[in-house]
Amino acid sequence: MGKPPFNLDGKVVLITGTGGGQGRAAAVLFAEHGAVVVGCDINAEQNNETSKLVAEAGGTMHGYAPVDLGDPEQAETWVEDAASLYGRIDVVYNNASAAKFAPFGEIDIDDWRFTMRNEVDLVFFVTRFAWKYLIKQGGVVINTASVSGHAGTHAAPQVSHSAAKGAILAMTKQLAVEGAKYGVRAVSISPGVIESPATKPFLEDPTARGVMLGDALIQRAGQPVEVAQMALFLASDAASYITGSDFLVDGGRMAT
Repeated sequence: MGKPPFNLDGKVVLITGTGGGQGRAAAVLFAEHGAVVVGCDINAEQNNETSKLVAEAGGTMHGYAPVDLGDPEQAETWVEDAASLYGRIDVVYNNASAAKFAPFGEIDIDDWRFTMRNEVDLVFFVTRFAWKYLIKQGGVVINTASVSGHAGTHAAPQVSHSAAKGAILAMTKQLAVEGAKYGVRAVSISPGVIESPATKPFLEDPTARGVMLGDALIQRAGQPVEVAQMALFLASDAASYITGSDFLVDGGRMAT
């Protein structure tokens, strides 16, 4: 049999937030397609569970936890440990994030700073420390943005989250520009409503579900693996002519 269509054999892939959700789905999927995955999460128990799932799928994941990537020293240590262990870094998938939500007139300054730290700073730190390895042989940076970086919403008061994800979209474009001469591609993925432990209670309530899905053309929540599948394509050589672009995985919400 030939190689899988999105072959990542021998690629060393750093994935943040592998304790669950989209990060866990990506860790398993990437490993199934030949990647050596280096994951991390703030939650050690959940991250260990992901490592077991990767092993059961016949893959390899070297997991670190707890790691707080909003702390530049911890982010650098994680990246350097991965580079020391495998001698290279080919893909950085910045998946991890955390945000606080409140109406604009009520949001606490500390909550604003928490969101910037855990949705913007950690992407900068990880990518900054991995950059010297990516430019050695070319590589890929995949950043997780959001539909919230593209448009406002009535679904939740989320000015800090929207601002942070808008920053990720802009950062990705600049990374693409500066990385081009080194053969480094930079792209972003903007998920819509994705099913997770956090969103599930709201999706089970008909009123909340209607607000969350809004005008999406596909009236269901996305699954974590559907975002991971987009990331897999973008990490592979099948996407070798793609850089500086954002990819919506949103059930058609931004089409309306």
